[in-house]
Order: sequence, then C-alpha cells, then structure tokens
Amino acid sequence: MKPKRKFNVPARVILVICSLACFILVIFSFKYKDGVSPVKTYAGNIMQPMQRGINTLGNKLYSVYDLFQTKKNLINENNELKNELNQVKAEKIQMIEDQNELTTLRELYKLDQGYAQYPKVAARIVAHDDSNWYNYFTIDKGYNDGIRKNMNVIASGGLVGIVSEVGKSYAKVRSIIDDNSYVSGMFLRTKDMCDVKGNLKTLAEGFIDVERISIDAEVEDGFEVVTSYQSDKYLEGILIGYVSNVTPDTNNMTMTARITPAVDFSKLDTVLVITQLKNTDEMEEMTTYD
Repeated sequence: MKPKRKFNVPARVILVICSLACFILVIFSFKYKDGVSPVKTYAGNIMQPMQRGINTLGNKLYSVYDLFQTKKNLINENNELKNELNQVKAEKIQMIEDQNELTTLRELYKLDQGYAQYPKVAARIVAHDDSNWYNYFTIDKGYNDGIRKNMNVIASGGLVGIVSEVGKSYAKVRSIIDDNSYVSGMFLRTKDMCDVKGNLKTLAEGFIDVERISIDAEVEDGFEVVTSYQSDKYLEGILIGYVSNVTPDTNNMTMTARITPAVDFSKLDTVLVITQLKNTDEMEEMTTYD
C-alpha cells in the first residue's frame, strides 16, 4: 500500500490567493452593490447583536480590570501609608525618649548642683525586686567605677538609700523604704533628732514612719527631715522627706509621725551615687566583689 502524499502549499501562495480573493470581492461589491445590499443587510442584522454583546462584554471586562487595578493601587497606597504611619510613630517614640532623657539629665544636673560638695557617679537601674516599689534594686556601676559598700544613693528629690553589695560592674542598693531600713534623721528647722523607718505597707498610702521624736520638739506638718550628723553611714544634710501627723506616744516622752519621701520610689530610673563615705576609714576596707 502506497503512502498518501501530503500536499504542502507554501504560505506565500496562500497569501497571494487570499489577497486576490479580497480584491475580487471589493470589485464585486462596488460593481454590484445594489445586488449585494440585501446580503449586507442580512449580515448586518446577524452581526449587530453579536457586536453589541461583544462590546458589552468588553466594557464589563474593562470595568473589572479597572476595578482590580484601582483595588491594587489602593492596597499599595494603604501599605505606603501604614509604613509612613509606623515611621511617624517610631519617630514620636524616639522624640519622647529623647525628651525623657533630657528631663532626666536636667534633674540629675539640678540634683548634682544641690549637693555640689559631694563627688558623684551617675548610674542606671537595671533590675529590682519583684515589687511595685524600688526597695532593693541593682545599678549598672560597680567596684570598677569607684562604687563601694555604704555609699549614699540619691535621686531627683533627695535620699534613695545606701549601697549594700558591690560587684565589679554592678551594685545593689537598699532604699530607705525597705522594712529593714533605719536612717538617723533631723528636722532641718529645729535640729531635733528622729529615726526614719522604712515601711512598705504604708508606702502604698504615700508615707513611711518617723520614730523617737522628742516630746519637746516643736515640729509641724510640712517640716523637712534630712539626714543627721549622728548617722554613721549617711552623709549629713540629704533631704529625706516631709513630715505629717505628729502624734505623742503613750509613754508621753516621744512622738511618732509620718514622712512622705522626697523621692518617687515607683518611678526610679537613674540615680547618683555619692562616692564619698561618711567615715573615711571605710575607704580602706576591701569590699567583696566578683
């Protein structure tokens, strides 16, 4: 059985044939236009609905495409606005942090000038006990920075506490509000002596305790209490707080009172450590450190 032959017509020949056919049809339509008019009308009646449908479909497709592009553009604009908003928020947070830093530095400078007679080292609080109050906390300066045990710690307002433990690059501070803290105090106006005792329970109400006030002391609400010259660890003249509710004891020999600390112990961040010890002999003591 012989294989069937395949006839391959060159594309050039097909193009020539189609061109001639179109040319003949054009001539025919011009020469016999009255004769082909019904055919054209019939073809128009058939094609017009199809064309209308195609146009309608095209318009709908374009509307969908346009809606898709609009949605895409809106999404891109929304993402850009979100990025800009996040950047503005970050810049605002940075500005607030810078402002807070500036405020802290100003307060520290003012505090430093208030106790200009004492050398000091600034330190940041890096940790504190699981409490709402800074009764015990850790600072980021230690033995290598000149910090020693029993050095006084102050912050904006006045006395914070005393260094209780020292490491190479850190130190722990016990504040005056701790239940085990006792500070020898003195009324600034009258020079009458007293003891300031820490009390975490009453601190929630805004005060700690003052004990052993002489019954003869003429003190009133609002008087300032500072560290006294009798203290063996605290330097003299550092503001502790303001007294109120002075009440005679049952023994009728002493009085007790409340004292509102000059320092806000719920918002401590940065402190100053006075690097001068009360007793210079203590400078020779070797403090245990890591």
